[in-house]
Amino acid sequence: MKSLLTSSFAILLALSALRAAAADTLSVAVFDFESKDEGTRDLGPKVAALITANLSAEPDIVMVERADIKKIMGEHELGLSGTVNSESAAKIGQLTGAKVLVTGKVFKTDDQTILVAKIIGAETSRVYGEIVQGRPATSIADLSAQLAKKIASDVTAKSDTLVAKVESREEWIAKLKQSLPGTNRPIISVKINETHYGPHIIDPAAATELAVVLQQCGFPLADENSTNHPAIKITGEAFSAFGMQKGNLISCTSRIEIKIHDGTEDNLLWVDRQTSVGVDIAEQTAAKKALENAADALARRIIPKLVK
Repeated sequence: MKSLLTSSFAILLALSALRAAAADTLSVAVFDFESKDEGTRDLGPKVAALITANLSAEPDIVMVERADIKKIMGEHELGLSGTVNSESAAKIGQLTGAKVLVTGKVFKTDDQTILVAKIIGAETSRVYGEIVQGRPATSIADLSAQLAKKIASDVTAKSDTLVAKVESREEWIAKLKQSLPGTNRPIISVKINETHYGPHIIDPAAATELAVVLQQCGFPLADENSTNHPAIKITGEAFSAFGMQKGNLISCTSRIEIKIHDGTEDNLLWVDRQTSVGVDIAEQTAAKKALENAADALARRIIPKLVK
C-alpha cells in the first residue's frame, strides 16, 4: 500500500491538487500547437510558449507551467495536439490541474500565416475557437500576442460555461439529505484505522468526517460505548502520505478502503475505496484534508445505499 501512495499516479494527483489550490477556478494549460506544414514545422511549440507567456500577464488567469505539463504528459504526448480534445479533456485536466485547455494549429496559405486556437473546458467539454492571421511580415510573436488576448477574453467572459460550478460542502450535504427517502435511519458505527507515512498525526480524520456527514444526514451513530447496537458497521483502513511541495503549499495523497457489514458482521454488504489529495501549508493538515476529501467522496456514494 505504501508503494501505491508513492506511485507516479499519486504524484500526478499531488501536482493537480497544488495547482487547483493556487489557480482557484481559471487555471489554464497551453499545449503545443500542431504545425506539420513545411513552412511552420517548428512553430507549434514556439506559439504555445508565447501564448503561455502572454496569458501569464493576465491577472485573472493562472497558468500551468509547461515544464509541469511535460513532466505529466511526456514530451511525446505534449507535441500531439490531437490528444487534446473534448473527449480527453476531463482526464487531461485532472492530470494537469487545469480547468481550461488550449491547443490549436499553425499553418500558412499563399500570403498568410494563420493561428487557430481551440479553447476547451476540462470539466464541461465546452469548446470555443479563435483565429488570427497576418502577412509574412507579421511576426509570430505579434500573432501569438493577438491570439492570447482573444483567448484571455474568452476564458474570463465565458468561464461559467468552461468551468463547472463547484458545490459547497453545505450544498451537497443538504442535497444528499434531501434525496434520502423516509425518516427512519439505521444506527451506524464507523471504525477506520489510519496510517500516515510521515510525522505522526493524531486523531482519525477519515472516520470523523464520514461520521459527521452521516450524522448531518440523520443517521444515529454508535461506538464501542453505545448501548444501542448498530444495524450497519463500516470498517476499513486509511492511508496518507506526503505528495510534494511547491512554494509554501504541501500536498498529501490519501486512500480509504472500507467494508460495510450488517450489524452481526455475518454479511458483507459491499466494499468501496477512494483516493484523494489535500493541500495546506503543513503536512499534518494536508494529510487530514486528503483523508477528509476521500471520506466525503465515499459518503456521497454509500449513504444513498444505506437507506435501501
